[in-house]
Amino acid sequence: MGSNSIKDLTEASSGVHFSGLHGNIETQNTQIEQESGLMAGKPHKQPFVIGVAGGASSGKKTVGDMIIDQLHDQRVVLVNQDSFYHSLTSEELLTVHEYNFDHPDAFDTEKLLSSMEMLKHGKSVDIPKYDFKTYKNGASRRVNPSDVIILEGILIFHDPRVRDMLNMKIFVDTDADVRLARRIRRDTTEKGREIGLVLDQYSKFVKPSFENFILPTKKYADIIIPRGGDNHVAIDLIVQHIRTKLGQHDLCKIYPNLYVIHSTFQIRGMHTLIRDAKTTKHDFVFYSDRLIRLVVEHGLGHLPFTEKQVTTPTGSVYTGVDFCKRLCGVSVIRSGESMENALRACCKGIKIGKILIHREGDNGNSAVQAIKLLIKKGVPEGNIIFLNLISAPQGVHVVCKEFPRIKIVTSEIETGLNEEFRVVPGMGEFGDRYFGTDDE
Repeated sequence: MGSNSIKDLTEASSGVHFSGLHGNIETQNTQIEQESGLMAGKPHKQPFVIGVAGGASSGKKTVGDMIIDQLHDQRVVLVNQDSFYHSLTSEELLTVHEYNFDHPDAFDTEKLLSSMEMLKHGKSVDIPKYDFKTYKNGASRRVNPSDVIILEGILIFHDPRVRDMLNMKIFVDTDADVRLARRIRRDTTEKGREIGLVLDQYSKFVKPSFENFILPTKKYADIIIPRGGDNHVAIDLIVQHIRTKLGQHDLCKIYPNLYVIHSTFQIRGMHTLIRDAKTTKHDFVFYSDRLIRLVVEHGLGHLPFTEKQVTTPTGSVYTGVDFCKRLCGVSVIRSGESMENALRACCKGIKIGKILIHREGDNGNSAVQAIKLLIKKGVPEGNIIFLNLISAPQGVHVVCKEFPRIKIVTSEIETGLNEEFRVVPGMGEFGDRYFGTDDE
């Protein structure tokens, strides 16, 4: 669904379970399991990774520490890019004052990437401790997996591979004079350097590197914080957003276009009933329809709207919104047809079309094929809202990667696919159970 030619694609993809979202991904299964953290046993919970960048002495670590303080009930770890400086060679040590520590090549980015990958996959890692007096990596510290990983450093937005790891990117924007004053205080007291040398390095390396390498990465930031740690309002808002994300499914942290309706005991109870193999057809249809209605209502909430004022019977003016016009739905035969009644009940007079995707055995990919067909017919990808009852992680990966501008709305995300590519825990053949066409 969406404005102009908006779609409600309700079919999940191929395989035995048509109401779930899963693609033909046999050849990609191992890779996708690694990305989604799926294991044979309990799935690994993906951490929420925050990147905090900005100029030297801008207050990045202070921002990170403040976030950690407010997330005291979560496991949070702070990783500094400074830990991944290259150890200087004996030749470089002879001219250490001519070494640019603010250049991208000064960091061992490959080591940083491998360390972050291990943490993201639930493994402990030894992070180097860089000695700024000897300019060498000495001892290391053990960092354990956490719910939230904060990576801070001047150039963490520079390498696209590092950027791709981050679920939230924050740029701390602090006045250059303030940063210089802080740098002088830090380098003279903590690193034992002469003030003249600090100023010389600033004019020769720090300032040009900020302008050439650091400041240009500001455009990648999701959030820009003026004044750094002094901006308590910004920190509070960031923490609220993080708490919201921590309550979401792991895939929602990876794909911002994926939406899972908020789970309640009512929703869990309805899922329990439709998943129960002993549930009668009448009850299966009744509770499936209730869940489908919730998914449709949530999907409609993502449509564009315009502000509208009306006069109430009391003569007062109420400022509200006007529903989206020129709305249409498309159901993918046949499980998608189960969602048509809910869409009609929510959208008066809506026109609904149908798509039949031919599958050869269980190797088709109905979701991807249906979306491709709509786009081929001229529907803008960003106008498509894909509604389905349940989704498999593998299917979410396939669809979100191929169509990053569509929105997917579902009521629950499954554990994954078993060896037979059936959704687990699943609910069986949805179409047969809903329409009463199963063999039993």
